[in-house]
Amino acid sequence: MNQPMWDPYNRNCPSRQVLDRIGDRWSVLVVGALSQGPLRFSALAKRVDGVSQKMLTQTLRGLERDGLIIRTMYAQIPPRVEYQLSESGTSLAQPILALETWAKDNMPIIMSARETYDAKQSPQK
Repeated sequence: MNQPMWDPYNRNCPSRQVLDRIGDRWSVLVVGALSQGPLRFSALAKRVDGVSQKMLTQTLRGLERDGLIIRTMYAQIPPRVEYQLSESGTSLAQPILALETWAKDNMPIIMSARETYDAKQSPQK
């Protein structure tokens, strides 16, 4: 059986959905946070500052559906749930952490470019 040809530039290709998922702001931050090890929902929400409970839940469900994270529920009272990267999630963490490093390293250049752009856009007095 032949492997399908995945083409993320084709709007109907499932590979585009995967790129949409892993390129989403919250997914990037959740995968980055989980790269340090398993976290409970509340710890993850605290680490990913600004994410709403609803968005974090949706993001975790999507990442779990795509096999990038593993949700483990422990039978205890109260119930405890932890999230961790799967094997494919761990392989995704490396390029995401490289993007994080790139963003941090390039912030001075980006901030300068924004200031220059904004100055050109503001009306002359």
